[in-house]
Amino acid sequence: MPRLKDKYFNQIIPEMMKRFQYKSVMAVPRLKKIIINMGLGSSNKDAKILEEAVEELAAISGQKPIITRAKKSISNFGVRKGMPVGCKVTLRNDRMYDFFDKFINIAIARIRDFRGVPSDSFDGRGNYTIGIKEQLIFPEIDFDQATHTIGMNVTIVTSARNDEEGRALLEFFGMPFKS
Repeated sequence: MPRLKDKYFNQIIPEMMKRFQYKSVMAVPRLKKIIINMGLGSSNKDAKILEEAVEELAAISGQKPIITRAKKSISNFGVRKGMPVGCKVTLRNDRMYDFFDKFINIAIARIRDFRGVPSDSFDGRGNYTIGIKEQLIFPEIDFDQATHTIGMNVTIVTSARNDEEGRALLEFFGMPFKS
């Protein structure tokens, strides 16, 4: 069992029940899934960028990403319908907890001039999204092998009913919010 999953069942559930006065264990918010998305604006000019992004996202997440394609043509951006525009991975269960543990404890600490993640990135339903400017913060990525810096969005989907419950859940997991 992943370390954060064990922490959730043994420490976080009792603390959340005490803090929010839940009557049932099933009412306590939990992590549903984590979605990692890499948008590649210039990949239509160079196919190697897309290949590199897919390989790096697979190394980071431990799961093969799917390639996202344009839904419609946009002439101003030089995008045709069906062109590859990025890649994404949806993590659930043990892989989700392993990635989240690595993300909180290792990757976030390697961000330059890090002072905490913004606390206003909730969507109103307890889900949290954070943008990362470069993939080099993850230990699986070798600085010498990476030719391009590619940003990504990490969306943490919870079963919380509001932002307050979602923030409390992520704080109990160890997410370093700005104060």
